[in-house]
Amino acid sequence: MHLTLHAVDVAIIVGYFLTVILIGLWVSRRGAKDMDSYFLGGNSLPWYVLGISDASGMFDISGTMLLVTWMFVYGVKSIWLPWVWPTFNQIFLMMFVSGWLRRSNVMTGAEWIQTRFGRGRGANLAHLSVVFFALVNVIGLLAYAFKGIGKFAVVMLPWHPGLTNGILNDENMYAIILLGLTSLYVIKGGMISVVITEVMQFSILTITALVIGCIAIYKVSPDMIQHSIPAGWTSPFFGWKLGIDWTGILDKVNDSLKADGNEWFAVIFGLMFFKGVLASLAGPAPNYDMQRILATRNPREACMMNGWVNVVLYFPRYLMVAGITVLALAFCMPQLHGMDKPDFEQILPIVLSQYVPTGVVGFLLAGLAAAFMSNFAATINAAPAYVVNDIYKRFINPTAPDKTNVRLSRIVSLLFLVIGVALGLYTNRIMDVMMWLVGALYGGYVLANVLKWYWWRFNGYGYFWGMMAGIISAIIPSIAEAALGHPLVSNLLYLFPAILACSIVGCFAGTLLTAPEDDEILMEFYRTVNPWGVWGPIREKVMRANPGFQPNRNVGRDAINVLVGIVWQLSLTTLPIYIVLRMWNWVAVIFATLVVTCVFLKFNWYDKLEREPVPAGSREPRTAVPVAAK
Repeated sequence: MHLTLHAVDVAIIVGYFLTVILIGLWVSRRGAKDMDSYFLGGNSLPWYVLGISDASGMFDISGTMLLVTWMFVYGVKSIWLPWVWPTFNQIFLMMFVSGWLRRSNVMTGAEWIQTRFGRGRGANLAHLSVVFFALVNVIGLLAYAFKGIGKFAVVMLPWHPGLTNGILNDENMYAIILLGLTSLYVIKGGMISVVITEVMQFSILTITALVIGCIAIYKVSPDMIQHSIPAGWTSPFFGWKLGIDWTGILDKVNDSLKADGNEWFAVIFGLMFFKGVLASLAGPAPNYDMQRILATRNPREACMMNGWVNVVLYFPRYLMVAGITVLALAFCMPQLHGMDKPDFEQILPIVLSQYVPTGVVGFLLAGLAAAFMSNFAATINAAPAYVVNDIYKRFINPTAPDKTNVRLSRIVSLLFLVIGVALGLYTNRIMDVMMWLVGALYGGYVLANVLKWYWWRFNGYGYFWGMMAGIISAIIPSIAEAALGHPLVSNLLYLFPAILACSIVGCFAGTLLTAPEDDEILMEFYRTVNPWGVWGPIREKVMRANPGFQPNRNVGRDAINVLVGIVWQLSLTTLPIYIVLRMWNWVAVIFATLVVTCVFLKFNWYDKLEREPVPAGSREPRTAVPVAAK
């Protein structure tokens, strides 16, 4: 099935791509003048601009296709499934983690390691383990983007670029072409070109979401929805089991539920929440989210940036998701009934190709292309930061000129693009890539990155062995599945306890069998970042050396703010869904909850954010103390 595009739609799409590429190339000189400019925009970008950029990167086409699939299959209960990432990590970031990370005053997550573990052998091993994770993560995210844009384009675009019906089919060739186009401005301009183009993209995307939501509300009545959904579809609540049965409505959806392995939903929910809390306490993975935090001007703005992400992202995104789902339920059921093996991941492009008016299609395609380009741009921008800054500059050529570093960054971006495309060519489902990333790989990442913030005794060797044990135990099941030709488990989250156990052994064995880090390193880290946690011996030494130092005692306030913040985020998520469903009783309750949580967070979070700024356009030396004087 292919869409026949009107000339107006084609003009909008082509004009949009040309405009974005030209803007990216136009600002590339500023982005390429030095490493801080290339990776962090010189720490001169306002927090609200970085927040829109971060939100735009998250509003990716693969994720949106997956969210539409989930809502179609699971109904409103699908609001819990994004916790597998977890989406509520943005709440932990806005409350306190972003401030801690920004105080560290580094360029990448791997560079952060030396502020915590120094520069000894253990620190070097820890440093390399972060780089290894980051690069594996980038490759996985590129494959994830590749799969999504290919599936979208093969339905939405009318041409047949495929060379064969095998690996170089239409779907994969579209993905290769579109990834190549997006790479032109990303590799050339670095962070500045990424952020500027993403602000424009997010504006288009928000309008797109509003258009889709309005079309769904106008075209689909509540009665039309009720005739196409099973009992319990409109409720967010669940028991031990999911409680969704599509028998007699669209039986093939039950096969999709079985393939996802989410029947015992209470167990899956518990695993998602437990892993999600650990992942959120660990701080952001070394990807585009971390780069946006490090690019802010000071710790206060870092926290505000992540709060702004929630405000600008969730309402328009779920307005689009709910609108597409409702249109599919109302108009696509006969078509889905007629398919032998319906691919529910293609619901989004199918709806857009058939139920959006001519002339608007081009605008919507431009917006969804923006979603893909934003996510891909942010991902590819992260790879060279780790290779160049954390391997080449640190271990190979510390005195390399900035021009050499920027040139090498572009080569590295191109190399990782090729590897990501190669992996994407051999992947069948968006869901498969996503679950390996967040269900397995991130499961191996979390524990070492929790302990680094909250336990003084944790050292570089513990970090290295914990990370490597977790990452390798996450990779082994994928190798085994490839060898066996079938999945080991119905849902990779079931492997999380085993992966976590391997990481625990690595963390504690590596730490307790080796000496602690030097007191001076730990004291400097604690003075600068000032985290709460098990820092008793170091806190005492810092306070003896500087009686005026004020340790962080905000753990209780932060915990309460996180709980209220999660409810606030869920309100932003569910409000647009129930507006599209026109269930006004739910809308009233959710809106009231949103107002109450906003007022609470204003007084207990926003008013209490630290006020001391880092000077705009400059990077303080790592010994600077933004919270307490030395």
